Amino acid sequence: MGRGFLLMLLLIALPAAAQIYKYTDAAGNTAYSNQPPDGVQAQPVDLPPLNSVERQAPPAPAAEASNRQQPLSAYEVLELTNLPTTEALRANNGTFTVNVQIKPRLQGPHLFRLLLDDQPYGQPSNVPILQLVNIDRGEHSLAVQVIDGESIIQQSPTITFTVQRVHKP
Repeated sequence: MGRGFLLMLLLIALPAAAQIYKYTDAAGNTAYSNQPPDGVQAQPVDLPPLNSVERQAPPAPAAEASNRQQPLSAYEVLELTNLPTTEALRANNGTFTVNVQIKPRLQGPHLFRLLLDDQPYGQPSNVPILQLVNIDRGEHSLAVQVIDGESIIQQSPTITFTVQRVHKP
């Protein structure tokens, strides 16, 4: 264990901005310190820049959730109800409501967001009754997502249905 090892220990133990001093002790050995010793001539040591290691980002929430028995964000049931799947939905003005069945109930900051034809529709809401307005006649797909901010927590199965409405020339 020579002087180089002691210098390395000293460098590791000191904060990045500390100054290192080199001097000769009473026994004639070269020594290093972060403070100049009293009564002994010490020379500041110019150190090369320290290597730094970037802090790693914490693991993604999905990885943490898999370590728990049941993820906080999982819902046993998430589906749309109140939509006919075998016959056309009669909505003369294209306005109708759908219900969201969810178990357990919607948690904390989570909101419902409808997807009409794979595109977000309307404003996210925490109410399980969602209204669609002036939907064109024809075939459409509808699903509901549970979101937390911009993160999608879970999505229901997609339902395909047909809107039948009065056509005014």
